[in-house]
Amino acid sequence: MNPWLALTPGDDPAERIRQVGRAHERFVSQNERPHQMRSVVADSWARSAAFIGADSTPPIDLCDNELEAYRAAHPLSRVMPIFRDLLGGLAEDGDHILAVCDAHGRLLWVEGDSGMLSGAASMNFVPGARWDEAHAGTNAPGTALAVDHALQIFATEHFSRPVQRWTCTAAPIHDPGTGLLLGAIDVTGGDHLANPHSLALVRATALAAEAYLRGLTPVRDRPSVAALGRDEALLASGTARTRLGRRHSELLVLLTTHPEGRTGDQLAVDLYGDDVNPVTVRAELSRLRRILGPELLDSRPYRLRAQPATDFGTVTDLLGRGQTADALAAYPGPLLPGSDAPGIVRLRRMIDSRLRAAILAAGDRRLLQRWLESPWGADDLELWETYASLAPADRAAARRTAELTREYACNVPATYP
Repeated sequence: MNPWLALTPGDDPAERIRQVGRAHERFVSQNERPHQMRSVVADSWARSAAFIGADSTPPIDLCDNELEAYRAAHPLSRVMPIFRDLLGGLAEDGDHILAVCDAHGRLLWVEGDSGMLSGAASMNFVPGARWDEAHAGTNAPGTALAVDHALQIFATEHFSRPVQRWTCTAAPIHDPGTGLLLGAIDVTGGDHLANPHSLALVRATALAAEAYLRGLTPVRDRPSVAALGRDEALLASGTARTRLGRRHSELLVLLTTHPEGRTGDQLAVDLYGDDVNPVTVRAELSRLRRILGPELLDSRPYRLRAQPATDFGTVTDLLGRGQTADALAAYPGPLLPGSDAPGIVRLRRMIDSRLRAAILAAGDRRLLQRWLESPWGADDLELWETYASLAPADRAAARRTAELTREYACNVPATYP
């Protein structure tokens, strides 16, 4: 059985919709993990529920001139002719929508029959909207980005109820030079879309786009590391991509921030703090060397021979150049958020503090709104107060500011003379 397909041969779509719908209601109302359904969907529901409610509508993140400029500069703009050539026929038949999003789940292009587009607009399936799982729940493009695999999401498998009358098929697209995600291609329509042919077609379209981009841009030799918004770092070198475990992710990030090198004892402190365990660190470094290869990792001191590009380095470089909007656009979340290693915690706080301070100093309502709509910025009282002062007519902002003010007041212990 293919876990990425929504239906198996012989499934009754109507019965499947009812069965999954009942499981969805039990999950939402009783937090009961669903059984007898695809684990990729059950896992996505769990991730989605941590961020949004089942009746949520995705926010609009980019619009008008800002959207036009962003997608004109995006690498996927170069393969839109391929998408339209291979999948445009589906979008023109009146039963499907063609959509393309970036690596953060922002829809860049949404094309198709005007009637279909009107129906999609009712749930904010429009250019500029955020359709990653944290903002839209389980859906094909957002979940394809989360698991980095082509898949289908069928009807009631969607976490958000307003989306459950749709079925979608999506595939991620990677930069052929670094292996990192560029975004995803998606076809959305009715229940008839849940078949192996649509999944194969969308996957083949993604591969064709990657092949075209590979022909345009020579493969870069410099490796790259993605560690923002994910608990396990992704190392890309040429066309190879390696997902590292937690400890190896922490070690690689620490080594990238110390190009001069670190001793085993220093890395032990970075990882364990007072509970220093240099023997364990050396064993982990030995395993990491087998993954990276001796040509990349030196010892005595431990250092990387080829300094990789990093997504967190990109953010800090943009902040250093005063490009706050670009830095926020390149920031998918905190650095290795599940790590409690002291060295990682310090670096994470430094990056977040610099980005937050730049957003606060910019005084731009749009930047403030994007930060506050994120899971990591939703409880930021100071920025809510700043946003409310810039948008006095925004009742939601005023209400959220008041709620957080009360929470902070209740959590701060009283002091007495």
